[in-house]
Amino acid sequence: MTHKPHILIAGAGIGGLTAALALLQRGYDVDVYEQAPKLMEFGAGVQIAANGSRVLTALGLKDAMERVACVAAGKEVRIWNTGETFKLFDLGEDSIRRFGAPYWFVHRGDLHAVLRDAVLALKRDAIHTSARCMGFEQDGSKVRVRLEDGRIVTGDCLVGADGVHSRIRQQIAGDGASEFMGIIAWRGLAPRASLSPDLQRLVGTNWVGPGGHVITYPLRGGEILNFVGFGEREDWKIESWNTPGTKEECAADFTHWHPLIHEIIAKVDQPYKWALVGRAPLETWTQGRVTLLGDSCHPTLPFLAQGAIMAIEDGFMLARCLDAYDDLETALERFQNARVERTTKIVLGSTAAGKRFHNPVLADGDAAREYVQTEWAPEKTRTRYDWLFEYDATTASV
Repeated sequence: MTHKPHILIAGAGIGGLTAALALLQRGYDVDVYEQAPKLMEFGAGVQIAANGSRVLTALGLKDAMERVACVAAGKEVRIWNTGETFKLFDLGEDSIRRFGAPYWFVHRGDLHAVLRDAVLALKRDAIHTSARCMGFEQDGSKVRVRLEDGRIVTGDCLVGADGVHSRIRQQIAGDGASEFMGIIAWRGLAPRASLSPDLQRLVGTNWVGPGGHVITYPLRGGEILNFVGFGEREDWKIESWNTPGTKEECAADFTHWHPLIHEIIAKVDQPYKWALVGRAPLETWTQGRVTLLGDSCHPTLPFLAQGAIMAIEDGFMLARCLDAYDDLETALERFQNARVERTTKIVLGSTAAGKRFHNPVLADGDAAREYVQTEWAPEKTRTRYDWLFEYDATTASV
């Protein structure tokens, strides 16, 4: 664009900060409005496959990410009660060789800090805290955003990156239908040095079982082990990542699971629990000078480990579209069109993956072995994952 528009972003999460950084690097003026009083990211581990690390590298963050990320040798599948192990795919150098970028395990807070610092290095006052966006008005030239404290801020464009409970989405498309999936999720961190040698291997592991599964992988150079456990329950429906639970309640959701699972739970510092809620992805998320990205428009279940990466891809693609088209509204429309097919496919694929992880046939030993060997056979694994990792948001058509 000959005139670089002033971009307002609602939400300073991973997607909002990625968009802010990509736009600032291209010469746009950006202001990010974050509802939290302090800029910090809760959570535990996040997996950044090649399609995400490729974007972070293009943003100049490779060195910073390598200082905080952990590169594991590979991923594996294990049967819930016997611990029998099957190779899923190689990581490390294999990810670089096959997909041209690394596969990183990183603490969500560390990733958030890398993005935050890079944004503030380009514009010291880009991020405004205690500034919750409540709604907007727009005309043919400007967008006016109303903040919770009554202030009105004005820009040329608004990006709703304010998460699954987005106020910006509510105004564009309403809340939409949501469905409790009957699954409670647990997360926590355990000091890796305190665990058995089997749990100290630098691998990512999917433990699969009837009615539940567990994901573990190392963080911070292997100092800690990230634990996420999913169990089928109907009595907990609070969709919050930061509700503390107890180790006893967590362990009760994995009765009869392998002793290594209970060892991890016993060593977790503080388990947190949340309910998984499914939502249909939006088909349309742009309205004039306003658009959405990340969980605001395509919230996903975590079973393909692509939620954060979709937001990273979105942020980069948004900046590319604004650069590619002279008309702002056309650029936002092109951004939506460039992303909707891929993000919808990921959301639907994540739901299907959860059913695969929890198949009742896993209750039987011999049947479980055959099921894992069939469902995670090399050709099926490539079909299921390669299209995710091969995607390049730095060159994809806009």
